[in-house]
Amino acid sequence: MTTTSTISTEQPAHRWPALVICLLAGFMTLLDVSIVNVALPSMQQGLQAPPIALAWVVSGYALTFGLVLVPSGRLGDDRGRSRMFVLALLLFTAASAIAGFATGPLWLVIARLVQGAAGGMLNPQILGLIQALFHGPERGKAFGLFGAVVGLSTAIGPLLGGLIIEVAGAEDGWRWVFFVNVPIGLAALVFARKYLPRDLPSGPAQSLDLIGVLLLAATLLSVLLPLVERESSSGTPWWFMLAAPVLLVLFVLWERRYRDRGRQPLVDIRLFGIGSYSFGSALGMVYFAGFTSIFFVLALYLQHGLGYSPLLAGLSMTPFAIGSAVSSAASGRLVHRFGRSLVVLGLVAALAGLVLTDVLLGAGFGRMAGAVAAPALLLAGIGSGAVISPNQTVTLSEVDSASGGTAAGVQQTGQRLGTAIGTATASGLFFSSVTEGGWDAAISTGLLVAVGFVALALLIAVAEQLVVTRRRR
Repeated sequence: MTTTSTISTEQPAHRWPALVICLLAGFMTLLDVSIVNVALPSMQQGLQAPPIALAWVVSGYALTFGLVLVPSGRLGDDRGRSRMFVLALLLFTAASAIAGFATGPLWLVIARLVQGAAGGMLNPQILGLIQALFHGPERGKAFGLFGAVVGLSTAIGPLLGGLIIEVAGAEDGWRWVFFVNVPIGLAALVFARKYLPRDLPSGPAQSLDLIGVLLLAATLLSVLLPLVERESSSGTPWWFMLAAPVLLVLFVLWERRYRDRGRQPLVDIRLFGIGSYSFGSALGMVYFAGFTSIFFVLALYLQHGLGYSPLLAGLSMTPFAIGSAVSSAASGRLVHRFGRSLVVLGLVAALAGLVLTDVLLGAGFGRMAGAVAAPALLLAGIGSGAVISPNQTVTLSEVDSASGGTAAGVQQTGQRLGTAIGTATASGLFFSSVTEGGWDAAISTGLLVAVGFVALALLIAVAEQLVVTRRRR
């Protein structure tokens, strides 16, 4: 696999400040996936927004985020990751400001679509930069810190959102959910220009594989659009998803043909011939289907089923965030020694924590359920932290760093697909259970969905271990 751009590391001492900037930017973009959920009632009150607009505030971000990951990763590999990083961060910061100043629902939805696209442009550059700037055990530590950011931003979003609404007020508090990104983004832009490595092209830039971009976008849209529009009831039919396998086959055939003609494809299909990459990407997609659905069903249950405020609901999920952050940082130091075995151990712990959470929430503790379930959520968070960052490190370990952005974009696209599938499955079963058996039955059903996906991820990890062991023998 070849590329036409390299990253200069003339000042390797700057790799840690560069990592801090990357983590800060990643935290902002991933936080905005979950922080808006608790601000939706405030948006509805402040803008008189209809339900379909609120649905698109959430789902539109996820949709555009997922669509641009792979093309942005390829552009970063070819044209310069630092350059793409700065451009995407500038766009994200501007879109956050525009969203905060929105005077109507349409303005807000458009700003969220742009914000999601900017977040999708930014994240492959972060992982590509980590892949290029760090090697050996240091790379595991760097990915461990990034995993901590992923877990912390996802889990702490509801808490920060609730706190902002509490301080700024219900009518305009939602605006500060977006405004808070502006000073952080501007500061990150200033330091990015100082500390990020310079992009030095090693040859003429390749033209972007536009047909590949269109085929991949059509494939993703056929899956994501019915899923993200599920709550808006705007009518994209489920059978639309049947086009996805056909479009995917066309995409693979085109990419092979494009490469055989001596040109740089959007995705070099040979990536999936690397066992650690293909297993790790599949594991990540399935795990994110369970991981992100946990917070969706818990937020609904705690606020609507138990009557918690957004702030109290966020506090109740904080043990998961703390466990995930600490475990991610620690496991980043251990993954170089234990490899995917550490991921297996993390999946077992996450699975045990989720099952225990389900049992405790169904035991009839009422409004005390959040406090009672805290130790179980802490265990699940510790397990999750030992999954996300080590899996990231092992998955990209055999990938050429020159293709790191593209490989990371493909991997993250799988995670976005998993998130959409998991949330749609959990929410559908959750709401049907509310109708039939009440809130306690609904949370049990929703958590069982998460348990099922995490168990499937564990099976994938064990299967890889068996394949590796057989090859060694």
